[in-house]
Amino acid sequence: MSSIKEQFNQISPSEFFYSNRDLAGFSNPTRSLYTAVREFVENALDACDQKGILPDVHLIIKAVDPDKPDPKPYILTVKDNGPGIDAEHIPLAFGTVLYGSKFGLKQARGMFGLGATMAILYGQITTNKPVTVKSSVDGVTQDVFELLLDIQKNKPVIVKHTTKEVSKKGLSVSICLEGDYSKAGTKIRDYVYETSLITPYASITFDDPKEQKFSHPRFVKEIPPPPTIIRPHPHGIDVERIRRMIVESQFEIPTIDDAMIEKVRKDLGLSVKNLSFTAIMEKAKKKWKTLPRQVRVVISLMSFLKMDFEKLNKIRIEDIDMPNKKLHYWDFGDSQSKSVDMDSESQYYKQLTNTVQGEPLTTFLTKRFQRIGPTTAVKFAEYAGFKPEKRMGTLSNQELVNLSDALQKFEDFMAPDSTCLAPLGAEPLEKGIKKFFNPDFSAVVQRPASAYSGFPFIVEMGIAYGGDIKSGGPHVYRYANRIPLLYDEGSDVVLKVVNETDWGRYKIKGEPPFIIVSHICSTRIPYKTAGKENVADRPEIERELRLALQLLSRKLAAYMSKRGQADMAKKRANLYAKYIPLIAEFCTELAGKKKEPNYKKILAENAIESKQTADVENTIDSKQTVKEEN
Repeated sequence: MSSIKEQFNQISPSEFFYSNRDLAGFSNPTRSLYTAVREFVENALDACDQKGILPDVHLIIKAVDPDKPDPKPYILTVKDNGPGIDAEHIPLAFGTVLYGSKFGLKQARGMFGLGATMAILYGQITTNKPVTVKSSVDGVTQDVFELLLDIQKNKPVIVKHTTKEVSKKGLSVSICLEGDYSKAGTKIRDYVYETSLITPYASITFDDPKEQKFSHPRFVKEIPPPPTIIRPHPHGIDVERIRRMIVESQFEIPTIDDAMIEKVRKDLGLSVKNLSFTAIMEKAKKKWKTLPRQVRVVISLMSFLKMDFEKLNKIRIEDIDMPNKKLHYWDFGDSQSKSVDMDSESQYYKQLTNTVQGEPLTTFLTKRFQRIGPTTAVKFAEYAGFKPEKRMGTLSNQELVNLSDALQKFEDFMAPDSTCLAPLGAEPLEKGIKKFFNPDFSAVVQRPASAYSGFPFIVEMGIAYGGDIKSGGPHVYRYANRIPLLYDEGSDVVLKVVNETDWGRYKIKGEPPFIIVSHICSTRIPYKTAGKENVADRPEIERELRLALQLLSRKLAAYMSKRGQADMAKKRANLYAKYIPLIAEFCTELAGKKKEPNYKKILAENAIESKQTADVENTIDSKQTVKEEN
């Protein structure tokens, strides 16, 4: 019986997502059309946000053949007035999976630069049409690209590239993809509507395939300040991330070519005639403290090689073997590898050790992480069982695991920096709620910054009752990093918190007309799927959501109590107004008098008394609410 040898192959990221496109929300024509809209609109808003530009976003969906039944090909176009993309980056940005500018630790709608390219990939798979990208970064000329994606190589194929004159900056992306607007239309319209609620500083228009135009002009003139990129927090770090940070922190051995030799000569202040090995080393000794690190490393290598610049130009450094104190190099003249011994007592040996073995632990902590000072770094080293001067490049695998565990468990690190976040703000959120729902009552709250697993986050929430809101509440509007979440709501943490709330306790009964708007912003939203539609129930996030909802619910309860008292007072007033005139008339007849008593005075006094009673009860309610909040 012959055995078949198993083969192992590596596939590109684009080939993986081609085979597993449902992971990114491209599972069927309905969901794919909606997801593509989302990805392009969010990219446009993010681009404008980063440059502080008030966004003007225009979404257009047209059927290639309007008479054909769904699912069918549609042309989806999204235009913006953002900064545009330089021509040199366009092919990679739109023709490569996992290429983008969203890998830093800061809040953005997208996470991996994946979604837009996936939409383009889906369009190519279903219609075999290229994506058209038009970009102007100066408002004078526009680059127009037609691109296809080489799935196996994960590389762009430029079908066509032209330029033309324009009068404004911005980006336009147009793809042809198979979609089902008859089923996706409601979700897409809801998405545009809800996006304009959470992005009140944006003007968004939507031209649908049925030639209907939906316009949502901006009603807030100020854009929130853009988030900043921050260093990671130690509580959000694992072993693999530490490995990468160590590599980043280590200084590479410089390539000793003509340019480097010229730099060393210049920094040492050597004349062309004075280039002997001895002269070089003497000059280096005098100027050592003022020399940059790269030059120090070259001088250290020269000290062990005993070579001047001319000889140095004829070799290539292969390895610095610190444990065996050997320096290995390739000699081009003899075409063979050679090595020399290094004296561990030499000051130059220490320089190379520092270069190869990286930073000390305390320096690594203070330079590579946020909000760790020298005192905390030393305290942590003691807690983790490491010497503060321990070089990061010398850590064994087990020591790396111990370091990672200790970083996550140490409780004296400061809370994560929240400057990487860009919440909408309580005032714009309340303006949006009032504009969209015209409620009788509304309240909003922005919770202080908190963190889960070292990732900072902020919860903003609003509640509204009555007005134009439909009954059957609570209606929940979920947002994450200003993205409306419209699918998979059943397993979302916000819905869990809302459904577990005892509304009867807050004087809410039946199916009243009220809404809840929840916004979570973070450097890393814990989505359950790559489709970015529902948020996992992390305990820290759930706690902040619950506290926000409890605060707003108490305010709503106070309003409902006040409203109930007002209704009771009105009913009493109506009752008195109905029967007191009859009683006055009857009493006048019974007494045989002609003039009725002044019952209007009684009605007026009753109204004043009812108001005073209601005011007292409201004051008690308000004090109770404040007490609970404190």
